[in-house]
Amino acid sequence: MLKLSQPVYASLRQHGEETYPHECCGVLLGRFEDDGSKTVTRIARAGNTRDDSPHNRYNIDPKELIRIQREGRERGEDIVGFYHSHPDHPAQWSPTDLAEAHWFGCSYVITSVEKGKAAVTNSFQLEGAGENDKRFLDEPIAIS
Repeated sequence: MLKLSQPVYASLRQHGEETYPHECCGVLLGRFEDDGSKTVTRIARAGNTRDDSPHNRYNIDPKELIRIQREGRERGEDIVGFYHSHPDHPAQWSPTDLAEAHWFGCSYVITSVEKGKAAVTNSFQLEGAGENDKRFLDEPIAIS
């Protein structure tokens, strides 16, 4: 389960609206709980560095990801997942999303943004023993 506060949830959905018709992207910071859930304490917006097809692909610059991770650790937060938007497409993972996901045990949140307005938001947890058998599992979102 992925646990988000209402302000964090609203912020990641708003990010998708602001970048429409391009995909937004960012990092979920927080902690892994003993019960297997993840609690998001903040999001870190990232720039989408894809210039070939930013309307249906995203990329976070590795230097930016390292900076976000370092700053999170200084506050006692871990990277617990990532988020991005799907402009005018469902909030379901694509084969490209799976191919480009590498953080096992982390959440991947996708918000469908329809005609500039955030619609459905879903989360998927990346599971598997390695690249050859990785898969996304549906993950419930709890908003408090």
